[in-house]
Amino acid sequence: MNPSKTATPDTALSELPGYRNDPDGTHPSLNFADYKSTRLRHPKQPLVLLPHMLTEVTGPVLGEGRIGELDNDLTRQHAGEPQGQRIIVHGRLLDGDGRPVPNSLVEIWQANAGGRYRHTGDRWPSPLDPNFDGAGRTLTDSDGRYEFTTIKPGAYPWGNHDNAWRPAHIHFSVFGRAFTQRLVTQMYFPDDPLFFQDPIFNSVPDPAARQRMISRFDMDRTTDHWALGFEFDIVLRGREATPFENDEDEDE
Repeated sequence: MNPSKTATPDTALSELPGYRNDPDGTHPSLNFADYKSTRLRHPKQPLVLLPHMLTEVTGPVLGEGRIGELDNDLTRQHAGEPQGQRIIVHGRLLDGDGRPVPNSLVEIWQANAGGRYRHTGDRWPSPLDPNFDGAGRTLTDSDGRYEFTTIKPGAYPWGNHDNAWRPAHIHFSVFGRAFTQRLVTQMYFPDDPLFFQDPIFNSVPDPAARQRMISRFDMDRTTDHWALGFEFDIVLRGREATPFENDEDEDE
């Protein structure tokens, strides 16, 4: 960052060197009328940019020592096999200029094959899978690549409107080297019949940006007698940016 320009609490991110506005329509509004929860939890006052102090820019450390051997394979974290279609989800983390972002922590969380989360608040009558926790993490490699082996999640009801069902999706959280650099998005699957009635998916105004949240079926990464492959690249900023939930302008 250019030391000649100092961030103040009233400085917009777009005014700081190194920050570029993404095109209008890329990210959802913090208050989207069809997504009822945002009425209660969206900010009522303009966001305030707080200057980054030493704590924010140096810690916590999100490095290689925090990743376990099976953290990116959600199908081998228990003694038994989880139920459902095994899938390989892979892609690249890229900056706004298409360059890879290496050594970045990528986390996922998701429902099981029956559309149920392992969470005390999820009590709809779909069975829990004792062999599936639904959470994983990995670090991108030197080319910005990541990979997870998991189970394709099921759709689930969520009460936002009459007969409301979330399309199958996986939540992604991307970190830089500290919690202040966290971004959150969702990955969907091709040709899901529930897109038309889902306000979270449709809260992204630009149809082209919505398509960037849909993974691509990848026959080349599909493994015979093992798993289907899906590719999902995450672009941090710029014209091809992936829509994020916590941009300047949250999810079930």
